[in-house]
Amino acid sequence: MAAAAELVIESGVRSLTLARVSERAGYSRGIVTHYFGSKQGLIDALARALQEGFVPGLAEKPPGLDRLLALIDGYLGARARSSTAGHAFLVLWSEAVTDTELAPTFRERDSAFRNAIAEDVAAGIAEGTIRDTVHPEAVAVAVVGQLRGIGMQRLLDVDAVDVERLRTEVIEQWRRALSADSR
Repeated sequence: MAAAAELVIESGVRSLTLARVSERAGYSRGIVTHYFGSKQGLIDALARALQEGFVPGLAEKPPGLDRLLALIDGYLGARARSSTAGHAFLVLWSEAVTDTELAPTFRERDSAFRNAIAEDVAAGIAEGTIRDTVHPEAVAVAVVGQLRGIGMQRLLDVDAVDVERLRTEVIEQWRRALSADSR
């Protein structure tokens, strides 16, 4: 996966082939083909791998406001570290707009991301920590848009986007916007 992510960063998805990934990883093409079957299989696996576990411990937290804020904090923390995985994911995500092979994978990944956020909002409403006047799906679209937008800005101009400073601002923005205590 690391070899595929590096190639995506260097040349984009159009130049990503099983042969190039095999060569970069130091494996035979047959091994890579055996594991992924096709370029699409590799892309699907890469998209999933790049999103898994970017916020350690999140799965153990109960759904609700605290988990949502931990997700935001973890996502921005990952962007602050400028990892290969985060960079590759955002390159693939942006290319999905014009690539018919990528688009279904990233629509599915974005839908899952939004659904998880909407579930946290709905759980927070049910437990009384999030205002009952917010719409979980709308909040999810706004959160994903903000996080991905910050990530893309950081890729374009790393010096202009101080993600560490933004972490506190964004977390507090969402706490104020959603908290049942801030009515």
